[in-house]
Amino acid sequence: MKVILPDETELRLPDGATGLDAARVIGPRLAEQAVLVKADGVVHDLRQPLPDGARLQILTTRDRHDPDALYVLRHSAAHLLAEAVRRLYPGVKIAIGPPIEGGFYYDFEFPQPISEADLERIEAEVRRELAEGRTWSREEISADEARARFAAEGEPYKVELVDSAQGAITLYTQGDFTDLCRGPHLQDSSPIKAFKLTSLAGAYWRGDEHNTQLTRIYGTAFYSQDDLEAHLERLEQARARDHRRLGPQLDLFHFSEISPGSPFWHPKGMAIWNVLEDLRRSENAARGYVEVRTPQIYDKELWLTSGHWQKYREHMFTFESEEREFGLKPMNCPGHCALYAHGAWSYRDLPLRMAEAGNLHRNELSGALHGLLRARMFAQDDAHLFCTPEQVEDEVLGCLEFGYAIYDRLGLEITVELSTRPENKLGSDEEWDRAEAALAQALERKGIAYTVNAGDGAFYGPKIDLHMLDSLARSWQIGTVQLDFQLPQRFGLRYQGADNAEHAPVMIHRALIGSFERFIGILLEHFGGAFPLWLAPVQVRVLPVGEAHRAAAGALAGRLRGAGYRVELDEREETLGKRIRDSEIEKVPVVVVFGERESEAALAVRTRGEGQSTLSLDELLARLAAGAAAGGG
Repeated sequence: MKVILPDETELRLPDGATGLDAARVIGPRLAEQAVLVKADGVVHDLRQPLPDGARLQILTTRDRHDPDALYVLRHSAAHLLAEAVRRLYPGVKIAIGPPIEGGFYYDFEFPQPISEADLERIEAEVRRELAEGRTWSREEISADEARARFAAEGEPYKVELVDSAQGAITLYTQGDFTDLCRGPHLQDSSPIKAFKLTSLAGAYWRGDEHNTQLTRIYGTAFYSQDDLEAHLERLEQARARDHRRLGPQLDLFHFSEISPGSPFWHPKGMAIWNVLEDLRRSENAARGYVEVRTPQIYDKELWLTSGHWQKYREHMFTFESEEREFGLKPMNCPGHCALYAHGAWSYRDLPLRMAEAGNLHRNELSGALHGLLRARMFAQDDAHLFCTPEQVEDEVLGCLEFGYAIYDRLGLEITVELSTRPENKLGSDEEWDRAEAALAQALERKGIAYTVNAGDGAFYGPKIDLHMLDSLARSWQIGTVQLDFQLPQRFGLRYQGADNAEHAPVMIHRALIGSFERFIGILLEHFGGAFPLWLAPVQVRVLPVGEAHRAAAGALAGRLRGAGYRVELDEREETLGKRIRDSEIEKVPVVVVFGERESEAALAVRTRGEGQSTLSLDELLARLAAGAAAGGG
């Protein structure tokens, strides 16, 4: 057999050779440092036989920041955790332990509950394992053998996993611990230079609230201690920026168990919301969109036609009324199809761009709720464009330009993915060829660099996903542009073409802000609550030094409000120092102190991040105008 190396060199190997065999042929040093092999871009354990003719890439400890290299390191660290827990807690039952972004977890059913205080003891046991050293060996066995083995060990979760497994059953052993696992794993534990357990959580087996609640232990691991320390620093920053903490602190919103997963927006939070909504509406109007409003509740028949009743019902809130079944809408697209179907359309009427930012509801499990980032009620800047096949590329380009008009105002760093046809796609290959080509050409016309996420498109069409990189280097998907050939067919949508025949339009699903709730939550963490002036809920706070200065300070606040700014007058019976500190904690961009020496000709102005200066009212208004203009409003 042969494999092809990254420099296009062909390497001849015996039939059945593994990635480790290939590394040994290339050089002993490479074999010692190898942690993972990619064959045709797919990760393989070093001990697995290689496919003949594969393009080969061997990752080593030098690739310490490569996501796949970190994946295998953390997967092995998770198994060390399971070994330690089983030794320390006899009778524990072991479930699953995958790598995840930023680390790993393992789920256990403990005989007695454990607490965060127990993590130090478990971590010490893992460090003992690392000091002793561990190697991983791989074997394949039959499902019957695996089932009998884990049943004899009293591991019901492993037995259930064997029963649901497809393909070969593989086991990995390190020390005296053997686990059911597909891999991949390290050769040995020596590359694990840094290990840390971070938290505990509850988790239902297989995510089903009707199953046993297990204890989930989270941790992380790195190829160097420096990388771990940098990661822990980022986590600390993330905790300080957590929108669930900042939101109440800045008086933006709160959550309550009287309506789980649905935020209560305070006036300051609504100020941010309304700035974004005004931006959305003004951009919609400038770009030829029409605003529509559709019902919250639909008869089951609409959801059957769209396919959501069959595919999405468990995530919908449904109910009966007068012996009819209804569902609260989790998305706007079926309602927009029904709205399109109400009219009669010619090719001259297209493209038709419908926009709506109404409330949506999704029945998320309570354990999956995460503040504004995953809520049950949210509003999305939805739009659906109905166009001819010839118009698709231009319309997609228009959606991208719209998105960048928003992202550029916020100074966001954007990366782009083109997701192509999945295995369960609907429609012909010819349709998918045209659709994927249209999206790629729109990206190239705009000069946008992108990566291809093969097989991750929606079942009804390919899509472009827009990701934001925040100030902590975390990636968030915020926008999407999706092509859909299927819903127009399911709803029987038509337009009269230039040939006087009827044709089905192409439907483009487009959300650029996405959920307003999620977008604000992401921005809150990205800016750490210190919003740019144009987006800040309070742009200026005026502080009278004493009671004698309240009238003049109030008049100044009125002048600033009249100029269009969001202004607060803080007349509380607190010391001036306390009110200044409160303004800093609340991250107010501009604070004006008004006392005996202040007048419209000489104002004491404290600008966030810049310190204090003396400005005239005209100079202050000019500075505010510049800050507002930097954000486009």
